[in-house]
Amino acid sequence: MTSKKLILFILFILFNSVLSINVFSLEVGDKAPAFSLEATDGKTYSLQQFLNKEAVVIAWYPRAFTSGCTIECKSLAQNGHLLKDLEVTYFMASVDPIEKNVKFAIDNGADFPLLSDPTKETAKAYNVMGIIFPKRHTIYISKTGDVMYIDKNVNPKTSAEDMASKLIELGVSRRADT
Repeated sequence: MTSKKLILFILFILFNSVLSINVFSLEVGDKAPAFSLEATDGKTYSLQQFLNKEAVVIAWYPRAFTSGCTIECKSLAQNGHLLKDLEVTYFMASVDPIEKNVKFAIDNGADFPLLSDPTKETAKAYNVMGIIFPKRHTIYISKTGDVMYIDKNVNPKTSAEDMASKLIELGVSRRADT
């Protein structure tokens, strides 16, 4: 292959890569994309099952067993009581395989489900997918399925406290049985 053909080939690959990047931008007020994902508790969760019942928070994380993700998981495991009295179901989610997320959840004492999206379809739909791994973004979804808030500056160490505070700020009610 001549150098000119090689350059054209590389440009073609780069152009196609740019075109395949998701230019969709999920915004506050948008309907949250539907999902159905396997979780570390052996169940499959969908957005549909929470509609008109309670809010949903999905804390996307780049990769199990990395330092920031471990810190965030432990924050939610140790301080999840701040969220449990609110009308919300919360998850962490990654594109890691379910087996890896199960081990990660066990190792960090997660008493909440971690979702696995190995196809990366849901991560792309939520516009959190980076080049290889999801970005650390937390998506807040109302009972009606609308995006209420997108946190793009997550502090892993205070993730649970920040989620609880934001949910209260957004008007999510306390559970009637608490």
